[in-house]
Amino acid sequence: MIATYTLYTPIQEKDIRKLRVNDVIYITGTMVTARDQAHRRAIEWRKDERPLPFSLEGLVVFHCGPVIRKQNGKWVAIAAGPTTSTRMEAYTDEIIYAFKPRVIVGKGGMGKRTADAMAKQGAVYCAFTGGAAVLATKAIRRVVDVQWLDLGMPEATWIFEVEQFGPLIVAIDSTGKNLFADVCEKVKANKKQIYQKLDL
Repeated sequence: MIATYTLYTPIQEKDIRKLRVNDVIYITGTMVTARDQAHRRAIEWRKDERPLPFSLEGLVVFHCGPVIRKQNGKWVAIAAGPTTSTRMEAYTDEIIYAFKPRVIVGKGGMGKRTADAMAKQGAVYCAFTGGAAVLATKAIRRVVDVQWLDLGMPEATWIFEVEQFGPLIVAIDSTGKNLFADVCEKVKANKKQIYQKLDL
């Protein structure tokens, strides 16, 4: 039976440690978008001992390049679908160690470096359905802030207040189990058996 949880930010490590691959979660609280350039800048600022203009501790990092516009002087999210998470694989382990987010959300999965960091620090990776950008905005109650807008709208860091954002599928849990890696191994094994049957 699949377990379903609602997590409230800031999320505690103990709440992350009980999650397992294939669990379903919903997020209420603060979600921060970040893509390649924001990850790179955060790491550069840390190396320069510059404090970030926002916190990630206990929060959710969303791999997303949202479409935002101003209405009556306020930022409003129009579309906020996930981007491919493997693009952030080179940075995510360091982000987890340095800034302690508890949940990473994206699509397409992530690799061993990220899974190892999550096991050590107590974090999970969750998959959100690609192509559901407009649906995602229904859970965004407001745009709290934006930082690094000089990077451009998709690459800027947007801070959202969300309510019951999901459903999100836990694809990497804090034990290091990786749903995407497991599927790849099964595919390889099946491929080998098929080739043997075909005498290839």
